[in-house]
Amino acid sequence: MVPVLSAFYFGSVAHYRLLARHPRVIIDAGEHYERQSHRTRTAITGPNGRQDLVVPIVRRPGHKMPMREVAVSYAETWPQQHLHAVRSAYGKAPWTVHFLDDIAGVLMQRHDRLIDLDLATLRLGLKWLGLATAIEVRDEYVERCAGPDLRLRLHPKKPLPPEMPAPIPYAQVFADRHGFMPRMSVIDLVCNCGPEAKRIVRA
Repeated sequence: MVPVLSAFYFGSVAHYRLLARHPRVIIDAGEHYERQSHRTRTAITGPNGRQDLVVPIVRRPGHKMPMREVAVSYAETWPQQHLHAVRSAYGKAPWTVHFLDDIAGVLMQRHDRLIDLDLATLRLGLKWLGLATAIEVRDEYVERCAGPDLRLRLHPKKPLPPEMPAPIPYAQVFADRHGFMPRMSVIDLVCNCGPEAKRIVRA
């Protein structure tokens, strides 16, 4: 059973718990881009609670665009803003210093296409967590799949599909203010937990 997923920016802990359970997944780069989805956003926890980091894209009003054609906009300094947000949120987290260079390396490299940015962050998360999941990228829309189709069901504003492993609590730097915040970015997991993150995604 090979799950079919939309591309995602850094990805949530739930994404990587799913990847840890499958030797291979398919990323559909031929599906139509959908706004306000994991394709362009990830969530971190700061002193004021949840903060969404959103990648701006070059919009073509009235046109449906396959993910492989969606371009990243650099009209704003969003890479610097995202990096500053991560530094501010996790400056006191115990493991942040070990991951900042990796995060900066991906953010400061120009990616013309959103799919390329998403895949770069996906591979970074796999490296951090020691996961060997094979990523198969399909440029054409995947019409049939043998495994679970999570493209429309895995959404930041929807409950997790039953195929997705439920998040388990882990130490977070602002838990004393906000309690445990589920469905945060893989950035949140590794900065707070360091090497323990590998066990958490496999639990």
